[in-house]
Amino acid sequence: MTTPLLEVTDLQIELVTPAGIVRAVDGVSFTVDRGETVTLIGESGSGKSTTAMGVLRLLPDGLAVLSGSVRFDGVDVIADPAAARRVRGRLASLVPQDPMTALSPVHTIGKQLGEALRLRHRRLPTREIRRRGIALLDQVRISEPERRWRAYPNQLSGGMLQRVLIAIALAAEPDLLVADEPTSALDVTVQAGILDLLLELQERTGVAILMITHDLGVARLVSDRIHVMRAGRFVESGEVEQVTANPRDEYTKALLAAVPRLGPWVENADLAEAGTA
Repeated sequence: MTTPLLEVTDLQIELVTPAGIVRAVDGVSFTVDRGETVTLIGESGSGKSTTAMGVLRLLPDGLAVLSGSVRFDGVDVIADPAAARRVRGRLASLVPQDPMTALSPVHTIGKQLGEALRLRHRRLPTREIRRRGIALLDQVRISEPERRWRAYPNQLSGGMLQRVLIAIALAAEPDLLVADEPTSALDVTVQAGILDLLLELQERTGVAILMITHDLGVARLVSDRIHVMRAGRFVESGEVEQVTANPRDEYTKALLAAVPRLGPWVENADLAEAGTA
């Protein structure tokens, strides 16, 4: 059997708070294979983003205690924290959830994307960094990429900033993208464009995706497998069709029931309502 790209086993994360120790993640296990999308879904506070940050070892050492194992291509970053620095920005990259605050407002898009490229290719000349950066902006469907290279974040829309964050993540040429609520701050039409972009990039490059979301519609669209999370634990896991069509857990059923649905179309609805008043 091939080794999973990411293998998480019995991951526990305890957070040190003024009120005491809180177990935010309580023994979760899952895998992500090359080229597939695995989604952690749950309401706010369920532990899904904490899981993602723990997997990447991005939680503060003094405030978070991790146990279990997290293996990237067989390398355990829990047993060897120094290995996490070799994994991040090479084997795995993060797409943060808020494009409005994730970028520096005082540096151009080109400078920030160029720094990400230089971390991966330290000896590239400035001209080649610029050429590759503009190509990445074009790859994530940013119009006029040469002009956007010189722009500041405040000059771009939220959807374009999210595309810039994806370009920065791709600059590392990763095998795994960890996408933490990549559409939560965007309106519905822009969300669809970002999800379509991620699926297109996955099809073209073969990158695996660990998606974090509270939106079951997003999970249903992009996932191969889903883990439903509540209070730090997985309450249900399975193939996307099985979980969304035949959920076993009551919490999963409640999540599905909360998805808005369009009712039947009623012509002249205002008049009909007035007639029944």
